[in-house]
Amino acid sequence: MVRLEQFTTEVAAVVSRMRALDKAWPPGDGVAVFNRVYLTVTEEAGRRPDAGGCTDRRAAIALDVRFAERYLTVAEEGCPPACWRPLFLFRRHPGVRPVQFALAGINAHIGHDLPLAVVDACRTLGCEPAELENEFDDVGDILVSLEDRVLEDLTPGPDLLRITDPLTHLLGSWSLEQSREAAWAAARALWALRELPEIAEEFARRLDTAMGFASRMLLTPLPG
Repeated sequence: MVRLEQFTTEVAAVVSRMRALDKAWPPGDGVAVFNRVYLTVTEEAGRRPDAGGCTDRRAAIALDVRFAERYLTVAEEGCPPACWRPLFLFRRHPGVRPVQFALAGINAHIGHDLPLAVVDACRTLGCEPAELENEFDDVGDILVSLEDRVLEDLTPGPDLLRITDPLTHLLGSWSLEQSREAAWAAARALWALRELPEIAEEFARRLDTAMGFASRMLLTPLPG
């Protein structure tokens, strides 16, 4: 049996690893931009009192930890899959704005990492994805906070963000809600395919490639 204390310890370890990365990278680094926002939101979520309701705290922490570990493994090992590769390749490009780096990171993390994290958590807990739907929705609340923080801290003011600005078009081309819905559908599909490992691996690989393409579009260099 997996104890709640184990996951609680892992949450603290996740925050510690994010802080270490934050100290290691220069502030203007594109991956550091995403990490800094993710760290802030994770710390704030950890300080909130339990919401209660239908959420299983043990399951929620398990999903949160497996989700964060997907990003942290990539960040620490420096060998990104296709979904994260554009962010690492363009992390020092002077024509890419901070909000683009952050959104590309969110895109990769939701579109690719979240479905795999749901499967990871189901295997850890010995449950079906349907039993984690409330916890998945709670992760969605964290993602909304992440997007809100990005838009608040990194997006130019309304006087600069005009309808004709290319950044306006880029921001309008990506939807958090649609990404969440697609991630849940992908998680259910991966779980249904678990007895067909070759097909599941192919599905995951295609998902990785698709998210990489979307991230590359989000990182289109823009005029200053």
